[in-house]
Amino acid sequence: MATLFPFNSRTVVAVILVFFGFSSEFGLLNQVSALGINYGQVANDLPSPEQVLRLLSSLRITKTRIYDTNPRVLAAFAGSGIDLIVTTPNEAVAGLADPARALQWVSTNIIPFIPATRITGISVGNEVFTSDDETLMANLVPAMVSLQQALVRHGLDSSIHVSTANSLAVLSNSYPPSLGSFRPELAMVIEPLLRFLSDTGAPFWINAYPYFAYKDDPQRVPLEYAIFGSGSVMVDPNTGLHYDNMLYAQVDAVVFAIARFGYEEIEVRVSETGWPSRGRG
Repeated sequence: MATLFPFNSRTVVAVILVFFGFSSEFGLLNQVSALGINYGQVANDLPSPEQVLRLLSSLRITKTRIYDTNPRVLAAFAGSGIDLIVTTPNEAVAGLADPARALQWVSTNIIPFIPATRITGISVGNEVFTSDDETLMANLVPAMVSLQQALVRHGLDSSIHVSTANSLAVLSNSYPPSLGSFRPELAMVIEPLLRFLSDTGAPFWINAYPYFAYKDDPQRVPLEYAIFGSGSVMVDPNTGLHYDNMLYAQVDAVVFAIARFGYEEIEVRVSETGWPSRGRG
């Protein structure tokens, strides 16, 4: 179960990154494999990468996601043993559909830092399918294919996964979880993504925030259910599965949505989740 660590305003790194093992064979959580942190860098007066590393190490964090390929961060994490997921910005996706440019990107942003820095994943863009940018969506899987080919050229395809982080808004329905389904208008772009993930053994990453569901409908969404509290349980009437928190239910909805496309072997991992600590949310 994820724990939200209390950071003060200067040392906030980002939201929790949770690596759950979700199996679509039964449509339920089967194990919690690791816990990590999303390390965001869009803020003022940020601690240095070296300070962040010390903080994460003190919390025994073993996995981190960054939203770029900042060479200072990649160099600072060398020898730390922490697994890193790096990100290509959305604006770079179209260019990376060109195999030559994808090979150059890997040669520049990945090769100089491994194996000292444990880069284990590349997120190609972020929440692309809810961007309303049809060109970006059309180029996503070709860019993933090109980056995968570049990793194969360097013999890194077995150690670095290529995937993309998706908003939960890719679903048209998430309740009950057994009726989870993707938005119909995304079917033509979701299916090639799922085929790629199935072919390469990469996970489906989802940014799942129970907070937003509670914020949008606080009268019908119990707060305890949204924040892993005790005593609040939802039962899926179609499967009989019991969910004692919304996060598990949200991710299971994704599991069922993927299974509807026939890709039951794809693992679902939470790439972002969390709760605001201050501000208006």
